[in-house]
Parts: sequence; C-alpha cells; structure tokens
Amino acid sequence: MMTSFDTNDVLFQTLNASAGLKAMITGGIYTGKRPLNSTKEDICINTITVTRTYTPQSGTSNVNIYVPDKPLNHNGQEQKDINDTRLREITGKVISLLEAARVNGLSFWISNQTDLAAPEIEQHYTNLRIDWNIQI
Repeated sequence: MMTSFDTNDVLFQTLNASAGLKAMITGGIYTGKRPLNSTKEDICINTITVTRTYTPQSGTSNVNIYVPDKPLNHNGQEQKDINDTRLREITGKVISLLEAARVNGLSFWISNQTDLAAPEIEQHYTNLRIDWNIQI
C-alpha cells in the first residue's frame, strides 16, 4: 500500500531528476511547504488524498509552480502582474516531464490545470491536479 509520502516521493523524484528543470527555475522543488517568504520560482508538491483500500488505490496530488509577478507600468503607476511568459515556460516543462514518466505498478495523469493569483506575495502559480491509479 502506498501513502501520501510515497506519491509525493514519486512526483519529487520525477521532477528532481531533470537537470534541465532544476537549471530552468531560480528556486527549488519541495514537498509540503515552500520556504517562507520565497521570492523565487519554486515548485511545491503535496498529496491531498490516497485511499486506504485494497488495490487499486486512488489518490489526488497537487504540483504548484510559483513565479514572481513582473513589474508593470500602467499610466505612470507601477504595479505587478502575472509573468505569463515564465509561468508558461516552466509549466510546459513540468507537464512534459510528468506526462513522460513511467513507474511500474502505478499511473498518474494531469486531470486539471489552473493558473491562480497569490497577490499577498506578488506571485502567480499554476496548479496541476494529479490523479493516481495505484496497482502495487
């Protein structure tokens, strides 16, 4: 039986194994919470549920990709807005890595993708919802 710790590990190992992704982002890849007050491009993994029944197990995880907002001058007023170029680049790389991953005895797929604002930290993030089918 797998636990949420195991599904977090699978996602972490899948993303952390990519030197290209690690070189692409200014921050890190984390399970659980990201560093307090981070202003970097970070990827945060967490699992919200894994069934405790016999196989097959199912579950749901999140992969959140954070990118600081970019400065924008609008009518002489400085404000912050989504850095959609960076968010798109990093999200595309993460999606391609997750879709290419193969692990014996289980499968996971991206069921939803949403871009969200985090105005209190002047960042936007992409949430990738991951669904699991665990046969081990």
